[in-house]
Amino acid sequence: MNENTQILAGRVILVTGGGYGIGRTAALTYARAGATVILLGRTLDALNDTYDLIEAEGLPQAAVLQFDLEEKDEARYQQLATVIRENFGHLDGVLMNAGVLGQRTMIDNYHWETWQKVMQINVNGQFALIKHLLPLLHDAPNDASVVFTSSSVGREGRAYWGAYSVSKFATEGLMQVLAQELENTSNIRVNSLNPGGTRTSMRAMAYPAENPITVPEADSIMAAYLHLMSPASISTHGQALDARELSAALSGDSANA
Repeated sequence: MNENTQILAGRVILVTGGGYGIGRTAALTYARAGATVILLGRTLDALNDTYDLIEAEGLPQAAVLQFDLEEKDEARYQQLATVIRENFGHLDGVLMNAGVLGQRTMIDNYHWETWQKVMQINVNGQFALIKHLLPLLHDAPNDASVVFTSSSVGREGRAYWGAYSVSKFATEGLMQVLAQELENTSNIRVNSLNPGGTRTSMRAMAYPAENPITVPEADSIMAAYLHLMSPASISTHGQALDARELSAALSGDSANA
């Protein structure tokens, strides 16, 4: 699938963690496909850098919303949704990409404060955010898509991955529950996407001895991210997908077209 086909023209897509890594690359991909992208994250400078990249290419003007998913006050999430409604009216898509790694250590060594932080950002904040964004997605004029970011350690537990692994299991559960609730009752589809090994700062933290050159860049999996936000995926719902496998399949379809 060619990201320059304007397949997302006229759509409004929110990307959490839009200042770095996969979030930044996905935001650029969506903008290149015609979408107006809302960049949400906690680091304003990083969000502004992504905004500038979008502006430099003359793409649809993005918006920057500084927000930290470590926020525990639900009213702040409601206020955020109100700001989006006042400025955009609705959402056509949400990429739930933001997250934190926490510690790579045994359970009996895990810091209580770190565990709480990881679960707040990766689970509780995600829940509060999507809860208050759902009315905006329901108001999408055609179809709408929610993509949760998963991980291989959220589908099969692995030693030393602690709260991150547990939080990703919870992400899969949230996706499944929400997908079943919305099935046949709305125009919203919900899926999870495991990016796999990708050259990001989180990957470098998780594998400090790894040579980053050996790890694929985020561009290599963007076909999957674009597909799930486009009308082409309208029948894909409640699925736990792997970005690298899906991107390869889509590339094969494009090659055979």
